[in-house]
Amino acid sequence: MRSSLLNWKYDKLAGKLIENFAKRSIEAVYLTSREQVVPRLEELIPAGSTVASGGSVTLQETGARELLKSGRYNYLDREAVPDGEEREEILRKAFWADFYLCSANAITLDGQILLLDGNCNRAAAVLFGPKRVILVVGMNKVVGDIDAALERIRFIAPMNAKRLNLHTPCAATGFCMDCTSNERICGTYVTVSDSSRRKGRYTVILVGEELGL
Repeated sequence: MRSSLLNWKYDKLAGKLIENFAKRSIEAVYLTSREQVVPRLEELIPAGSTVASGGSVTLQETGARELLKSGRYNYLDREAVPDGEEREEILRKAFWADFYLCSANAITLDGQILLLDGNCNRAAAVLFGPKRVILVVGMNKVVGDIDAALERIRFIAPMNAKRLNLHTPCAATGFCMDCTSNERICGTYVTVSDSSRRKGRYTVILVGEELGL
């Protein structure tokens, strides 16, 4: 019963979101399951394209990262090299990619996309550089408004810090501390509110499951 009701709710939410995204010149599609993500990406991204991605649990959970590493694309894989100058070079090359893939930290029901970034490479690439940006987002990240989105970000930030083995106060306490740690991951908040000036840049793939953090 709970599963069928949640699917019904996600379907209704997605319909409203797609409508609101369209008003902001952002393309959005709804997939009911994670298994549908890779086939949709294969439709959206031509073989041989240069593709980069942000660090994302969602891309891992949906099989998207395995697709990017399959040899079908020229994948700028930052995870394939150690930290240092080589990885920095890959992060910079991402700005010249044909496609950039990532997720979002929250999406508001009126169609705004919120990102939280520490190094800012993901936020920067989403805003400018790659020709097209595809965001794969679980419906668990949909919230009512900007205030709720910020609250969600503060709630999940400690889990991301823990996942990345960072030495921040929140990684120890489990709660956002608004710290000044050198390893703080919540230094930059970005909101994509509209793409009317750059029609066709963004595609949001909404997935009717709980994905990512």
